[in-house]
Amino acid sequence: MLNMDFKKIAQEFPRKFWSVVGVSFIDRVGGTMLFPFFALYITQKFHVGMTQAGVVLGLFSVFGLVGQMIGGALTDKFGRRKLIIFGLVFSAISTLAFGFINTFSALIPLAIGVGLLSDIAGPAHAAMIADILPENQRQEGFGILRVVGNLAWIFGPTIGGFVAGKSFLALFIIDAVISSLVALLFYLLIPETKPQNQPGEKPESLLVTFKGYFQVLRHGAFIAFMAAGMLMGLFYQQMYHSLSVYLRDNHGIDPKGYGFLLTASAIVVILFQFSMTRWIKKKPAFKMMALGTLFYMLGFSMFGFVGQYWLFVLAIMIITTGEMIAVPTSQALAVNFATEDMRGRYMGVFGITWMLPATIGPGAAGLILDHFNPNLLWYIGGALCAISALAYYGLHLKIGAQERFQPAQDEPAAVEDPAV
Repeated sequence: MLNMDFKKIAQEFPRKFWSVVGVSFIDRVGGTMLFPFFALYITQKFHVGMTQAGVVLGLFSVFGLVGQMIGGALTDKFGRRKLIIFGLVFSAISTLAFGFINTFSALIPLAIGVGLLSDIAGPAHAAMIADILPENQRQEGFGILRVVGNLAWIFGPTIGGFVAGKSFLALFIIDAVISSLVALLFYLLIPETKPQNQPGEKPESLLVTFKGYFQVLRHGAFIAFMAAGMLMGLFYQQMYHSLSVYLRDNHGIDPKGYGFLLTASAIVVILFQFSMTRWIKKKPAFKMMALGTLFYMLGFSMFGFVGQYWLFVLAIMIITTGEMIAVPTSQALAVNFATEDMRGRYMGVFGITWMLPATIGPGAAGLILDHFNPNLLWYIGGALCAISALAYYGLHLKIGAQERFQPAQDEPAAVEDPAV
């Protein structure tokens, strides 16, 4: 956001949006203190390998996917605010539970329950932003959320790495307190944003709401877009799961060193994300997705070839450049595919783009780290990111040049290409 008029930027977006941004920042501080160190917590406290830790992380994702699908329909039926508050309260309770259990076997049922309910509010967050902002501001809005979210990465991983060295339990307690505070702020400051039914319009039943998922799944362009994202997502998430263990076990880099890598990434986003978003907003969206994924390919491949700490920092910077291009573009594309009455369900299905790779990725990465040359993990990651980039460019050639995406006849009107 260098060389930007901050006052002008603030005036371009509604006050309700900035309220969501502020509350989200507090929530992210708590999450970034705990999330990057969860794999370290499992392997250290329960004396298991990354394969077992990957199974637990995979369970989060499997049942998180189910939770997101349920949450997407409930978001369209009952509203965004209620789902978000419920998710925050449940997150506080479940976080404390993770901190106090003492056996690995207890992690399994807890991971199932937490995965099912803690992600139920995921679609509501994106739907709320889409409700608040018009289509031409959504890409920049998601970019601002990334900037503010990454401000949290300056504080969270560094503090989290220090606290984790003293007590993992303290991390869980702090995160639970922060989630409770955010739930209270959301209740006091942020009203419901779900569009109201037209006068005389009969609300659809809950069963009809869930049946709307069939309409989403028949939207061919949307599903193709998701498939390309899944290839990239398989290894994007390893930066937050397997990388900390890989650096510790193969290069002697402790949690504080890993935390600094994530903090450095956050600083780059804070400085350049908004300028980057304004630069790419008028460019073909699928081309930008391909470009961002090529940066992922280069950065993740480097992890397997380099050994010096400053080169790991450089690899993170390259990946972060890809993030600044691809993440806000992907989020804006996803919400713009949906009509306003189906935003929750579209975002529930869009969650598969991240949740399915998160289900498969940690376990597969654990097998490689525990039983093969650990560098192989990053070679495979680079190859899959290259395939993903080709897939995005293929989408540009196939549908990106059209005036509008062409869904099936009974599907909702699609997003205008391609610059979102």
